[in-house]
Amino acid sequence: MNKSVAPMIRGTWGRRDALRLGGLGLATLGLAACSRVDGGGAQEGGQSTLDRLREKGFVAVGLANEIPFGFVDGSGEPAGQSPAVAQAVFEELGVPEIQASPVSWDGLIPGLQANRFDVIAAGVFITPERCEQVAFSEPTATSPEAFLVAEGNPHGIEHFTSFVDNPDIKLAVLNASVEQGYAEYFEVPESQLELIPDQTTGYELLEAGRVDAISMLKVSHEYLLLDRGGPFEVTEAFFPEIDGKEEKGWGGLCLRQQDTELLDEVNRVIAEFKESGRLLELGEEWGFTEADLPDEMTTAELCEA
Repeated sequence: MNKSVAPMIRGTWGRRDALRLGGLGLATLGLAACSRVDGGGAQEGGQSTLDRLREKGFVAVGLANEIPFGFVDGSGEPAGQSPAVAQAVFEELGVPEIQASPVSWDGLIPGLQANRFDVIAAGVFITPERCEQVAFSEPTATSPEAFLVAEGNPHGIEHFTSFVDNPDIKLAVLNASVEQGYAEYFEVPESQLELIPDQTTGYELLEAGRVDAISMLKVSHEYLLLDRGGPFEVTEAFFPEIDGKEEKGWGGLCLRQQDTELLDEVNRVIAEFKESGRLLELGEEWGFTEADLPDEMTTAELCEA
């Protein structure tokens, strides 16, 4: 985990620098999300999307404020595992720079569809519902679920069913996230759910005692604790079981559905990175291990699940 890798993002950013993020919210950076990228279709005046990006010299990426999957650091630069993968992939494709548009989690897919950016680099999990809206790359990482709770876990929170069993506790989940879907599947009452736009908001609600747990991926909680500290702990990790099957989610880059040629090129580079070990290297700085790397599961299979 302490291995230092060459920075893949403009500027230098690593675990120790995460402290600089502090309580930085998206409001101070939200202006970038209001602009639109030039063009947006697979072809613009006969020019492919990749040719357009090469000509501009940068790719606009959308991300949410979730450490360490994808966020904007204290200098306004994109950081995290997914932007690192996007930066390295597009460098290989002749596009040397990425520029970030931070938005709330539930604004990522609408922002891509509205051409506010060309790629989502936020560790978005590949689900059949989302596959109907965007084109996913092949998987780049995974992580089990866990809860961030008060130190000592006074309410014994271990699973989404813990909230069904105890009507006096409340759970924070990202709006439009897979965790929200899990909570609904396990019938957590709406009155016990707090929908949040980003990770920082969840932390502040937990700190203020307005929620009793935050549901995100284990690696996200661990990195948030490294960043913010506090009298909290991460519960034991698990993969939710739905219809007798363990739900092991995989995240990838998101592109517009019409950008098929660009998607093919992105997938070609991701396959090379997976084979060479570069994909692991890009994630190690952000707490990802070999256990978090893609297995043989494909995006096509995940979209049909």
